[in-house]
Amino acid sequence: MDKIKKFEQERKERISGYSNNKLLKETANKFMIESTMPQYSYNFSWMGRPIIQYPQDMVAMQELIWEIKPDLIIETGIAHGGSLIFYASIMELLGKGEILGIDIDIRDHNKKAIEEHPMSKRISMIQGSSIDESIVKQVKKFAEGKNTVMVCLDSNHTHEHVLKELEAYADLTSKNSYCVVFDTIVEDLPAGFYPDRPWDVGDNPKTAIFEFLETNDNFIINDEIDNKLLISVAPSGYLKRVK
Repeated sequence: MDKIKKFEQERKERISGYSNNKLLKETANKFMIESTMPQYSYNFSWMGRPIIQYPQDMVAMQELIWEIKPDLIIETGIAHGGSLIFYASIMELLGKGEILGIDIDIRDHNKKAIEEHPMSKRISMIQGSSIDESIVKQVKKFAEGKNTVMVCLDSNHTHEHVLKELEAYADLTSKNSYCVVFDTIVEDLPAGFYPDRPWDVGDNPKTAIFEFLETNDNFIINDEIDNKLLISVAPSGYLKRVK
């Protein structure tokens, strides 16, 4: 075995071993609980724009984008636009691809900053509810002719909303690509952790995923990514399309 293959095999075995490391997993979960309330994810930017994500998830997304080389990434939820800029910058390195962002409220200052950013040439945006029928039709029209598509769901985090997003957009994901559902971590946090939000334990993106997978066998949860990251807002949220 050459050195590169040996390194990759050792890494695969190491990651697999994490699934049985109870202390490591408990420590990672404790960090997620303790870091969520003080808004740790708000500390980071990408190319000047707040990204509001954990760095571990962004490294995972970079790996997937580089591997899959999508023609289009669809993302629901824009906020400050940091993740749109991040995905667009990886696309720029690949020399291909577009990003389509959907948000019910693209605030003027964020829209202006995104449109004036050097990566804006690869970004398009649609304002409206991601589950509104007219918006879904626009997104599907935009995706026509794109051979390789990734989907990222990161808007309203209630079970009902995410399930509707999955039903609307998951099928746009191309085979061997991913539909990534963010903020599944809500299910693993203490009940009542978000007293001012409509989502909670039992009503969140992870519960929506589990219901979706009951009737859709085109996707599987990639547990290897969960084992590798440990620190992630999307445990069980990396859905790989296998057929």
